[in-house]
Amino acid sequence: MIEKDCPDRERTGIKTLPENIHLPPKTLSRPGAITSLAEACLEFGERGILVHGRSFASRGSLQPVLDAFAGKGEVKPWCHPGGEPTLEHLHALLSDARAFGPGWICGVGGGSVMDVAKAAAGLLEAPLRPEAYHDGEALPVSRIPFLVAPTTAGTGSEATYVSVLTNAGAGVKKSIRHPSHMARVVFLDPELLSGTPSHVLAWSGMDAFTQAIEAYTSVGATGFSDALALEAVRLIHQGLPLVYLGEGGRAAEQLLLGSYMAGLALSHARLGVVHGLAHPLGCRYHVAHGHACASLLPAALEFNRDAMDSKYQIMSDAVSEDLLELVHRWMGEMKIESPFAGEVIHDREGIIRETLASGSTAANPRPVDEADVEALLDAIFA
Repeated sequence: MIEKDCPDRERTGIKTLPENIHLPPKTLSRPGAITSLAEACLEFGERGILVHGRSFASRGSLQPVLDAFAGKGEVKPWCHPGGEPTLEHLHALLSDARAFGPGWICGVGGGSVMDVAKAAAGLLEAPLRPEAYHDGEALPVSRIPFLVAPTTAGTGSEATYVSVLTNAGAGVKKSIRHPSHMARVVFLDPELLSGTPSHVLAWSGMDAFTQAIEAYTSVGATGFSDALALEAVRLIHQGLPLVYLGEGGRAAEQLLLGSYMAGLALSHARLGVVHGLAHPLGCRYHVAHGHACASLLPAALEFNRDAMDSKYQIMSDAVSEDLLELVHRWMGEMKIESPFAGEVIHDREGIIRETLASGSTAANPRPVDEADVEALLDAIFA
């Protein structure tokens, strides 16, 4: 087991550490961590913006967080309207934030909330419009602190300095990234998963599981990222099925930690063809990112299995069954149906072009060419 889990790095050619390591400076991980949010935010200034989702407010979780600021500072709540994160959402938040003049921005919510809040903190003082940076313009260093508390376990956005946003007008989903966008403080509170709809738990959990698998098998993997990714596979395997059935406690903690570790792993190793495909397909078919990743994972595992070498078996050992069989079983048990199966492929050339241009696709363990994307699309839409 030691030899299998710890391959000879010199023999395999895998580096022990990435060239650069970027980690959140402070992470609070415990039930009830959210009660420390106000104190942590106020260390960065008396005025701030709290970005949140609609469900966080509707289930009564927002008000206690706001009450903790009473008499100590001024916090402006900003509700994300829902759906995948877009440049339009970012423009709206930036407009309100610049009028308010915050010393910090905090995101409490799922992946969309975190990405929009992170991008707003990163671009609050930037001179150009967000579209310019979305199209590749060099990002300036951000001075605005970003703090984050995930309420779903999936995207791993709390662990990265990346924001994935859709330009709805152009029909393009891309990322902006800069080390200065990394969260200053992360709050990992498993109690925040309570009340999340089961289908959201399933989609976001499968996104985290996909990220752990892709980071572990990426061509950019190192010993550092491998340790994080494989432990993420184990933790998500232990927690996701139970959390989906309504359990909290230890299962919720395992799932949340697994998602966080998968985020740390992917930020240092990149991903693979699932995410290369998920962005153009999710954008064109208006499918939630986690739902898209879950639906694409089986075909990608079939495509990549031989290229994963011993890592496929190591992951199968970690989950105590064949990895692909587990994914198929989970899809059935969590009632995840592919939104692509039986549909017509729209803009095949555009999808192929964007998939091949993706940095995630470039990190896939098996080289991907145009014919490969064609075959994957035909399998996914069959």
